[in-house]
Amino acid sequence: MDKVCAVFGGSRGIGRAVAQLMAPKGYRLAIIARNLEVAKAAAGELGGDHLAFSCDVAKERDVQNTFEEMEKNLGRVNFLVNAAGINRDSLLVRTKTEDMISQLHTNLLGSMLTCKVALKTMIQQQRGSIVNVGSIIGFKGNSGQSVYSAGKGGVVGFSRALAKEVARKKIRVNVVAPGFVHTDMTKDLKEEHLKKNIPLGRFGEPIDVAHAVVFLLESPYITGHVLVVDGGLQLMI
Repeated sequence: MDKVCAVFGGSRGIGRAVAQLMAPKGYRLAIIARNLEVAKAAAGELGGDHLAFSCDVAKERDVQNTFEEMEKNLGRVNFLVNAAGINRDSLLVRTKTEDMISQLHTNLLGSMLTCKVALKTMIQQQRGSIVNVGSIIGFKGNSGQSVYSAGKGGVVGFSRALAKEVARKKIRVNVVAPGFVHTDMTKDLKEEHLKKNIPLGRFGEPIDVAHAVVFLLESPYITGHVLVVDGGLQLMI
């Protein structure tokens, strides 16, 4: 049976690394991002018959249309990775309401919408695997990231509840919670200072997290789990 995986946020960072790991393993991949040209470039680097799609995960009609196009061109999706995310770091009292809404829509509602649509075909197939990318900040919290923390914490609660809902349909739902990883979202952080608090002494690379994502995607007896990939940071905060 075909292994078709949709990677939202697959054009950069963790999502891109996930796609690079999965391509040689026989998956047919949909690389999905807001910017279609960037998504096409990422898909083209993989070789094979992988395809690129443009989608705003915060818009339900966009998500529905994207899944329809994926099924038409790749086949029914049975693996889903939600790695799309944004941050607008600021103290809460200085945060604009529109920035709160945009973060929650992309980081939490987006994963809900993609899961909702993906489940329709997964339930029909009586199989499927979903990995949502959260963050250690979602359960540890961080000053200046209260809204981001709320969204990522929501991903954990949502994923665990969903895992209970769909387990009897042979569908698994898990979360990977990264710490500090070299991506566009962390490029402005003071790395030399922050890595002193990481027992392994360095920021992670996207591929470090991607290995954890693929592990959970393919592990047939794990569901409702949160796998922390942070170099030991959680031990210190």
